[in-house]
Amino acid sequence: MVLDTNCLLMSLSRRSRYYAVWQSLKRGDYVLCYSNEILAEYEEILTQKMGAAIASNVISAILNLPNTKQVQIYFHLQLIEADPDDNKFVDCAFKTNARFIVTQDHHYDILRTVDYPQIDVIGIDDFLKLIVNER
Repeated sequence: MVLDTNCLLMSLSRRSRYYAVWQSLKRGDYVLCYSNEILAEYEEILTQKMGAAIASNVISAILNLPNTKQVQIYFHLQLIEADPDDNKFVDCAFKTNARFIVTQDHHYDILRTVDYPQIDVIGIDDFLKLIVNER
């Protein structure tokens, strides 16, 4: 599974209804796939929104959890033209054959019209239901 930055951000606060997404990752309920580019974006946005200490702790957790998978991206599909920065998540999902990308960003809707590669997109609400039901 690939987690868009905003969905990661939404899942970190204990007061968030999406906190279970972060807790499930820490429990090992799913595998989080990421690339160096994704990790750098996570760190940048988390630092801006939550501060350097929290960003560092989250990045450290991602790097050290046994159910995370870092990949090197060598092929760029360039499927999202509306926001090319989102392509790093698509490329990671393609490389890892991820079950889906979890995102609230509608730029990913274009993936529903692409025959190949087949990359599924799920919103964080549906992902939350999925991880709750799978437990």
